Amino acid sequence: MSEKKQYTEKIGRRKTSTCRVRVTPSTKSSFIVNGIDVKEYFKTPTLTKVVNDAIKLADREEKYEISVVVNGGGIHSQAEAVRHGLARYFSEFSEETKTKLKKEGFLKRDPRSKERRKFGLKKARKAPQWSKR
Repeated sequence: MSEKKQYTEKIGRRKTSTCRVRVTPSTKSSFIVNGIDVKEYFKTPTLTKVVNDAIKLADREEKYEISVVVNGGGIHSQAEAVRHGLARYFSEFSEETKTKLKKEGFLKRDPRSKERRKFGLKKARKAPQWSKR
């Protein structure tokens, strides 16, 4: 019978994106998002930087096996949701790390999302053109 690895699971959110981050201490590091390597999933260097910001700021020397399931929203929103989940995980280790992450705004969930369309309007707030006659 094989030994199951213990992992810690955290949830990260931004706008309509939701991600579940599973972090397992390991001998070698790996980072997988939706079954694909992180550099292939988040193709641009900007998005890769956004995802890795929380890890860099926490400056933990251990190696981790990180598995992420993310859905909803756009690709940038997903990257920030992953960063939020990782920041939540790393904030548990020390108060100093938590204050660093909080100061950068990585622990704050971005609640903005698209407003619903109201009856009688063309969009959420755009009214049809008014005419006198």
